[in-house]
Amino acid sequence: MEYTLKYNPPMDLTVAKTNLKEIKQVLEQLGVVFILGSGTCLGATRDKALMPWDDDIDLLSVLGVNGLTEAKVDAVADALRGKGYFIREFAMANSKAFATVKNYVRISLECVRTVDDIIYLFPGGFKIPASMFTQPKEIEFLGEQFLVPNPPEDYLRLKYGEEWMVPKKAGEYEIDVVGKIPDAGFVGQPLRIRVIDHEGNPVSEAEVVLVGSGRSRTDQGGYAQLLLPGPDFCSLIIRYTEHEQVLYMEEIEPGQTYVYRADAASKAASGVSGEIGTLGNLLLVE
Repeated sequence: MEYTLKYNPPMDLTVAKTNLKEIKQVLEQLGVVFILGSGTCLGATRDKALMPWDDDIDLLSVLGVNGLTEAKVDAVADALRGKGYFIREFAMANSKAFATVKNYVRISLECVRTVDDIIYLFPGGFKIPASMFTQPKEIEFLGEQFLVPNPPEDYLRLKYGEEWMVPKKAGEYEIDVVGKIPDAGFVGQPLRIRVIDHEGNPVSEAEVVLVGSGRSRTDQGGYAQLLLPGPDFCSLIIRYTEHEQVLYMEEIEPGQTYVYRADAASKAASGVSGEIGTLGNLLLVE
C-alpha cells in the first residue's frame, strides 16, 4: 500500500479491470451508488479505456445521497477485506475515503459531502456543482454500465483544464490541475515548510503555495509558514529562481515542520526499478 502511494507505478490493466468489476459487484450488492472519477473518468470518456499509464482507479460517491452513510462506507471496507483487499482509510477534510490494494492494483473510494449544493474535491478543495454527482450519466465501459459525472466533459474541464483531451502523463498534467485553483485564504493551525536547494542550502524568498488555500514566502532560514485546518492530503507548489515543482499528493498536518529538498524527486525515482508515476509524500518531517 505505502509503495503504491509513494511511487504510483502504472497499473496492470488486466488486474485493474478484474478488481474494478469485483468492487463494483460489492458496491452494488450493498446498495452504494458510485461514479468514476478523476483519471478513470478521463480514460472512460476520452479513450473509452483505462489509460495505460494510470496508477489507480478512482471511484466517488456522495454521503447523504441514495442512502449512503458513513456506516455503509465502513461496511464496504469490511466486505472488501473479506475478499482479500488491503484497506487504508484516509483523513480527508471534505470526505470519508479509503484505498484498496489487491494484486498490486490500487482502487480508491472517496465519499464526498455536499455543502450548499457544492462538492469540494482534491486537490485544494476545488469546487464542482453537486448535481454533477447526484444526477450522473450512465455510460458503457469495459463491457458494463458505469456512472460518470454529468456532463463528464464539464467535470473533466474543471478538473484538468481546457486541454483535458490532450493525453498527459505523470509530470505533465499536475500543473494543469493545481495551477488554476484559486487561493481561498489560510484557515486553521500553523505548519512550516523549509525549502532546501540542490546544494543543501536553505532558500530565502521561495514561494510555497498550499493549493486552494494560500501562499507564503520563505525567510532567511528557508522556512515558510502555512495554515491547515487538520490532517489532510494536500498539493503544494514550490517556486524559486529557475525552479518549480508540484508536490501533488502530500500527507501533512498542522503543528509539524516539513523539509522540501529540491532533489527529493530525483532521489526517490533513482531508488526504485521499473516505471513510476506521480511521486507522493516527498516532504520529510524535520
